[in-house]
Amino acid sequence: MVSRRAFLTALGGLALTGGGYAAGACRGALAQVESRLNGQSAVIRTTVGALEYAVAGSGPPLMMIHGTGGGFDQGLLFASKVRDRGFQIIAPSRFGYLRSAFPQDASPARQADALVELLDHLGLGRIAVAGGSAGALSAAEFALRHPDRCSHLILMVPAANLAGRDPVAFTALQRWAVDAVLGSDRWFWALCALAPRQMIRTLLATDPALLDTVDESERRRAETILAQLLPISRKADGLRNDGFWAGTPSPTAYDRIAVPTLLLSCEDDLFGTAETARLLSGRIADARLVVYPTGGHIWLGHDDDVASGIAGFVRSPD
Repeated sequence: MVSRRAFLTALGGLALTGGGYAAGACRGALAQVESRLNGQSAVIRTTVGALEYAVAGSGPPLMMIHGTGGGFDQGLLFASKVRDRGFQIIAPSRFGYLRSAFPQDASPARQADALVELLDHLGLGRIAVAGGSAGALSAAEFALRHPDRCSHLILMVPAANLAGRDPVAFTALQRWAVDAVLGSDRWFWALCALAPRQMIRTLLATDPALLDTVDESERRRAETILAQLLPISRKADGLRNDGFWAGTPSPTAYDRIAVPTLLLSCEDDLFGTAETARLLSGRIADARLVVYPTGGHIWLGHDDDVASGIAGFVRSPD
């Protein structure tokens, strides 16, 4: 963790001195980002403001709630192979991400309530709900607060503080450096272009050496997850909010969750979610726990296994 923090500080300084790097290529990349997002989602009005979402596929509905730095597009990416197994994916953008509002109360609990309004808008009743990383916080609150709307709960690499320890705590200088980088699409793009593997380690909490052990499709998935953090400037509120809630001791009453629950993590996740998943398995009644030995925070090399596990879990008569 110390080396990751030191690298973040160094990256902040590099960004401040090298912001003009490959300006033309950067503009082209950002134009591609806008083209990728344009027309792929819709927005509804809720009691807390705008809520963006996308729907893809057909079959039993499953809501995939994205992680830190994501948006509806990350939700679709995380669930793409679940979709291939015959599911319709509902992918919202959480508070402070892309076109979704950032209300005064942006807690995971309030986000869960807003997602019920999305299901009402779509005419959906009780569906499976999955959340990845910080998105697992809202997913858990959804199952807890609205069990009549949640048939199954899947918590993937859950970024919950259950042991009173923030896995990504920063000094004031490091926080300044991170805020500088994450507030600028240009600087963020430059850092990804200059040091993509280190960014995968730092932001995706995954050992980049794993890229050399997996097939091409999984390498592309890791690169896509990193690239889709752009436009980072339109996610600043969500990023800071996630940092607060992931670092704060969790207020969620996990022991009161009563829907079938599947917990997924990887032993080498640099954010330590394997320990979190094990703690949750002891708090959520009858929860199923799967921890892969490798894969990092993006379950690299296990996307097919994860998708099959989720599909089987949701379709199971149990």
